[in-house]
Amino acid sequence: MQVEEDERFLTTRQEVLDKLAVYCGGRAAEELIFGEMTTGAANDIEQATKLARNMVTRFGMSDEFGMMALGTVQNAYLNQDTSLTCAPGTAERVDAIVAKLIEDAHDRALQILKENKFKLHELARYLYKKETITGEEFMNLLTRENPLMPKQQ
Repeated sequence: MQVEEDERFLTTRQEVLDKLAVYCGGRAAEELIFGEMTTGAANDIEQATKLARNMVTRFGMSDEFGMMALGTVQNAYLNQDTSLTCAPGTAERVDAIVAKLIEDAHDRALQILKENKFKLHELARYLYKKETITGEEFMNLLTRENPLMPKQQ
């Protein structure tokens, strides 16, 4: 579970793309380490899909549709589910854009994990021993120098 450290009201497009990559990280790690998929990423997949769809239909963050609202929020107080308010052909294009956003985020997550495979294993060992990790502990592990890697000049 990710916990925001500070209250935020506005999110940039790049921050949304970063969050999509994070959502795709669990599945990407499964594929990288085990060469297999599990059901463990189900919630992340759901959240990534919802966020990518909101980018296109609510946030005006797609090149094709720009600032055109394509959905309405059904329940503003509970889960903010959105229903599309567009033609079927437009809905198909939305689906294609959403799929591409998620595919790109997955590719990005996979590349980051490949480049940091040692850190992934180190983090897995830590979680195996302790079961949970705080943000501070995570950052300490992430930024700690890897003694097996050559120093970059």
